[in-house]
Amino acid sequence: MDLSELDYDLPSELIAQTPAPSRDASRLLVVDRARAGLEDHMFAELPDLLRAGDCLVVNNSRVIPARILARDAGGRPVELLFIEPVDQHRWRALVRPGRRCRKGVELVVDDAPALRLRIVGVDADGPRVVEPLGGTIDDLMREHGLPPLPPYIGRFAAPTAADRERYQTVYARPPGSVAAPTAGLHFTPGVLHALRHRGVEIHELTLHVGPGTFQPIKTERLEDHVLPPERVVVPPGAVAAVNRARAEGRRVIAVGTTTTRALESAAGADGRVGPLDGAARIFITPGYRFRVVDALLTNFHLPRSSLLALVAAFAGRELVVKSYGHAVRAGYRFYSYGDAMLIL
Repeated sequence: MDLSELDYDLPSELIAQTPAPSRDASRLLVVDRARAGLEDHMFAELPDLLRAGDCLVVNNSRVIPARILARDAGGRPVELLFIEPVDQHRWRALVRPGRRCRKGVELVVDDAPALRLRIVGVDADGPRVVEPLGGTIDDLMREHGLPPLPPYIGRFAAPTAADRERYQTVYARPPGSVAAPTAGLHFTPGVLHALRHRGVEIHELTLHVGPGTFQPIKTERLEDHVLPPERVVVPPGAVAAVNRARAEGRRVIAVGTTTTRALESAAGADGRVGPLDGAARIFITPGYRFRVVDALLTNFHLPRSSLLALVAAFAGRELVVKSYGHAVRAGYRFYSYGDAMLIL
């Protein structure tokens, strides 16, 4: 598939810069694959759109305050995005500008100059291995880290206190993601309660969203792109619930592309899910045969992205193009803080 087939035009004013006044006040475009139909709803209506027995699976990963602002020995700014631990002391980080962050370079944290970091390694694909000179990276992020807002949000360099809450799902628990699993941002305790009251099962897994989710695809052919693995835990309870739902003919609904990648990575050829504690390696592109997921709740994604490729694989490219065109004309809000779509 040529990457240009995942392109679309989006007016910049439709890129959401702030979340909706309340999480469930977002709009929800319902896409019916069987009849290629589109319906406009509000996210608060989700419980009325699902049915008793549906098995809803969410990603409970917590976004870490991964962005650290620092300076080099010459006082020049350096930005670090910590992406994963190497061991108990060192972390891997994306740094900018990379040319000033060679092995052995020391950095001071912008708002705490007594805190120093050292570059102790450079990976072949670009990330640096960083160690603190005193304390831990976890402590550093907790005290001085910023929410890793995407750069299409204009204030990404200076997130607000509200971002610390809203760029996080209400059910986030184990820390580890460097980008939010955005489909889950729309849920409120009230929506979750209404879903359970309707008879919808809600189960959790963990996929720590890595930098591969937002790094651009640079190959002309989609299949030539290598999507990095992401850390995942599909626990026995979720495994049993999903397999039971499938055996009983009930729908498995994935909240987000990350949940979809986790479930499909944990599935065997027969569609049965097994426990997984390791890495999600699958790259879902058009032509993929889904083994587990029957419906997908997701946000609107960037053009030419691996996330849009997954959505096109699930709904079909033509229907996705139709859906996105409708969303643009109807003034839906796009990307992380934007609106959602439910593909049935």
